[in-house]
Amino acid sequence: MKYFYLLFLCTICSFSVHSQVSKNLESELILLNVKTGKEKVILREKRHFEAPNWSRDGKFLIINSDGKLEKVSVKGEKLGIIDTGFADRCNNDHGLSYDGKWLIISHNDSRFTSPGGSSRIFILPVSGGIPRLVTANYPSYWHGISPDNQWITYCAMRNGQWDVYKTHVITDKEIRLTDTDGLDDGPEYSYDGRWIYFNSHRTGRMHIYRMRPDGSNQTQLTFDEYDNWFPHPGPDNKSIAYIAYIEDQKGGHPFGKNVKLRLLDTESKIIRDLTPVFYGGQGTINVHSWSPDGSRIAFVRYTDND
Repeated sequence: MKYFYLLFLCTICSFSVHSQVSKNLESELILLNVKTGKEKVILREKRHFEAPNWSRDGKFLIINSDGKLEKVSVKGEKLGIIDTGFADRCNNDHGLSYDGKWLIISHNDSRFTSPGGSSRIFILPVSGGIPRLVTANYPSYWHGISPDNQWITYCAMRNGQWDVYKTHVITDKEIRLTDTDGLDDGPEYSYDGRWIYFNSHRTGRMHIYRMRPDGSNQTQLTFDEYDNWFPHPGPDNKSIAYIAYIEDQKGGHPFGKNVKLRLLDTESKIIRDLTPVFYGGQGTINVHSWSPDGSRIAFVRYTDND
């Protein structure tokens, strides 16, 4: 019963966000200085957009809205939609290779159906083009790439269970990294390639973990009263930015909740708030959004004007 409830929540969170969004929703794309806490709103619009990535050269960001990916300059200038070919139902699990040449996307393929959705992972040039399939199995939701650009890591449902997997970008060899009760999600490589950080509901609350790239040494890092999601390792290999839901979400990561961004120092084990509590959740910081120099992160905050 626990599994089916989590499956229901994951499916709802991934595919029903638009049904939760009011017509008067306002989205803000924000650059946050992680040392000073100073925020800079670079884009504010009366529409729903999500999940910023920061380009590897630091010149632009990528957001998604209505299944398409858009480029925005760090000054907030709209630079147009990225041509992703047939992949016009992209969800908010997307990002860039370490060399900045490739864009990895998760596309909800309408040709397939399953209880956990139809998302499959594709890769294409960052400038746009025809996507190449990486994960034939579905559902698969991308979250990270190894520093050598050879492996992707992602959350996937196989045989009725959500776990973390990795696949080689050329051989499509899928390797299972976690095997526990409850949802494992949000896997992301550290910059030095020594760790994969992820979140897991294995204890009955969502917390941040890390493991070696082969799945060994799985270690819990947060133990507080929050629901902690989507750990994003910084370029310094010790700072982990993540989103914390103030209330227990029972294994889900819905839109439109009270959340805050936090920073974990893996050396000192100290956790501090990066923001006050705000209105967000799904779409706020689903994927890697650190600036190349590690001084800032990008995130989305929402205002419901209904």
